[in-house]
Amino acid sequence: MDIRFLGGVGEVGRSAILVNDRLLLDYGMKTENPPQFPLDVDPEGVVVSHGHLDHVGAIPSILSGDARPPIHWTPPTREFALTLARDTLKLHGGTLQCPFTETDVQRVTQVSRTHGYREPFAVAGHEVTFYNAGHIPGSAHVLVDDGDTRLLYTGDFHTDAQQLVSPTTERPPADVVICESTYSDVDHDPRDAVEDRFVESVETTLWEGGTVVVPAFAIGRTQELMLVCAAHDIPCYVDGMGTDVTEMLRRYPDYVRDSDDFRRAVSHARFVTGRDGQRKRIVDQRAAIITTSGMLSGGPAMTYIPEIRANPTNKITMTGYQVEGSPGRDLLETGSAELDGRIMPVSAQVEQYDFSAHADRAGLLEFLTSYPDSEVLVNHGDRCDAFAAELREDGFDSSAPELGETVTV
Repeated sequence: MDIRFLGGVGEVGRSAILVNDRLLLDYGMKTENPPQFPLDVDPEGVVVSHGHLDHVGAIPSILSGDARPPIHWTPPTREFALTLARDTLKLHGGTLQCPFTETDVQRVTQVSRTHGYREPFAVAGHEVTFYNAGHIPGSAHVLVDDGDTRLLYTGDFHTDAQQLVSPTTERPPADVVICESTYSDVDHDPRDAVEDRFVESVETTLWEGGTVVVPAFAIGRTQELMLVCAAHDIPCYVDGMGTDVTEMLRRYPDYVRDSDDFRRAVSHARFVTGRDGQRKRIVDQRAAIITTSGMLSGGPAMTYIPEIRANPTNKITMTGYQVEGSPGRDLLETGSAELDGRIMPVSAQVEQYDFSAHADRAGLLEFLTSYPDSEVLVNHGDRCDAFAAELREDGFDSSAPELGETVTV
């Protein structure tokens, strides 16, 4: 089996892997300025692990020429990918920062093929099976069998339970494992402890008469925080793309951890339409406002934070990783950030909580203990070489491929 790495090596973003020059696994984008995309490819078939921008962001561009390879994914991943593609068109359509058109997005719907977990299917001369990866709804480990070699592409995964999705317990036999390494040098605090600190902080602010703005990624993180708020009866509003994602997920109850809890969380939250000055009124409601963008790079957060920033009773709780150079990272490090083109000092309290949906170092190592005799190829992290070396010290046959490299196994 030949495995070529087209992106996502030594970095988080633009994941893309070509198997036997025929089968493409993921095709994402890296949200820098300008965005970065994987190397060019012309596959016979495409399989997608999950619906985050760094794994699906460039998928429509594969259909910009004459080829129409089928695209295989779980039902939620299909919906997430289309939502993100349309958002990218809205933000960057018609510019060099967007490698596809509305026509390409429409073609995606024509070639889409959806599959559930543990339902083998054939694509581009390979047998492929999805297994629950415990990252976000619909996320999958991808097992690829070419008749000689079994490849397990982990995608992004989590080995601990979240409110929204159950952890991965799947360990299908494989000869080679392509393993993500996002948090290979981090040990997450127990999720219960993180939730307790978050809840206590939000409740304290609301009791003192303040408002809490909760920047969150639209896919996964928004719904996770909705569940936390519902479980603790914290009044909350939901704004931005997360509202559309939440509505879509209601159609796929089998892909969330507890469909009854999810329905209660949806009923508990109040969803923002943005009409008639609604956002201006909400900032005085003594509630948690869960809103995009998770890194303060756009979205309704740009309306809320300028409104609440001057009052030290108010609070901004960052709930996801903040890329270096992002307004969210600047806010955490300097107490001010560029918001809508202006550098704004923030007197409101700023806190960060680790609600990561990725396995930490202990989780990665626990997962890999099921593959002591498999070749391990490390990707999707900013210290892939270092983690691969650490795995070799533990007895694994591991390496970190470079961009454009082909590994034969």
